[in-house]
Parts: sequence; C-alpha cells; structure tokens
Amino acid sequence: MPGSAPLILASASPRRLELLAQIGIVPDRVAPTDIDETRRKAESPRELALRLAREKAAACDAEGAFVLAADTVVALGQRNLEKAADETEAADFLRLLSGRAHQCITGVAVRAPSGQIVSRAVLARVKMKRLTEAEIAAYVASGDWKGKAGGYGIQGAAGGFVTAINGSYTAIVGLPLYETKSLLEGLGYRR
Repeated sequence: MPGSAPLILASASPRRLELLAQIGIVPDRVAPTDIDETRRKAESPRELALRLAREKAAACDAEGAFVLAADTVVALGQRNLEKAADETEAADFLRLLSGRAHQCITGVAVRAPSGQIVSRAVLARVKMKRLTEAEIAAYVASGDWKGKAGGYGIQGAAGGFVTAINGSYTAIVGLPLYETKSLLEGLGYRR
C-alpha cells in the first residue's frame, strides 16, 4: 500500500541520503541520534556496527514511523579505525591501510512503527595499493577524510587507492542498498 508510515533517517550522513535516493527512497525527515559509540570490551567490529545501528534506531524519537539507522566500521584485523580526529590521525590510518586489505562493516537497522527492530551487518573487503607519502599528504590536505570511518571515502579521490573490493560497494560508502531495501520492505514499508 503506497504511503505507509513515514520514514525517518537517523543519520546526518549526506552519503546515506544520496544512496537512498538512488533507489527512489526519500526519507520524510532526517533526525540524527546521539549515542555513545564507544566499543565494548571484546566486541568484534561486526558486533559493534550492528549494536550501534540498533541503538541509533531505538534512540530516534519518531513514534509511529519507520526509522532507518546505520553505522560503518572500518577494521584492520580486530582494530577499529574510527573517524579520524585530525590530519595526523587521518595520515596514520592511511599508512596502516596502505598496501593491505581491510574490512568495512556496515550495520543497518530498521525500526518499524510497532517498535520491532530488525538489523543486518554487511561486510566488504577492501584492498588498497601501497601509498606514497606524497599521496597520503595530498589526500589529507584535501579534507576528504573528515567524518569518514577509516579516514577515507571510497566515493571520492581515495577510490583511486583501491585495487580490489569483495562485497557491497554501497556498504563501504555507508548504506548497503540491497539489504536496506529488503529490511524496509520486510517490515511493510512502501513508498
């Protein structure tokens, strides 16, 4: 039935809005949530991404609406590379990722108007070329690393550093579209 309950995007990410638009979904409202994103002791990157997405969906004040939330974690082994705090940390992250494969895990959660929450974690493996100090410096100077897990955005200039991807490109950007659409439709969301 067209015109089901409204959809609220619990994220400030412009990339997530752009990705949703690619599949014809425009949220009725954007309402980012503020939760503690600290990793718990012994929590795997996958568990962290799922928990944060679920907590964001639960924390959104949107009674009677569908709520979509997501969180992306970049992991090198069991080490999380969060959003870089500054240029030095962004450069350090790129040095760590240089010439290596890492994982991007995006947790997606949808809360139905009934309060039921369903979620899924989507993992993609990304391999970067060996970066020169000049490439790292130029990328960091561009500012494109700001606000991005792992200190880079594959949809920008850093896409030129990636030699291989195994998994969902849209999960790396921040919202796996197939899984997101499936979760929404499974709970009865219709546009």
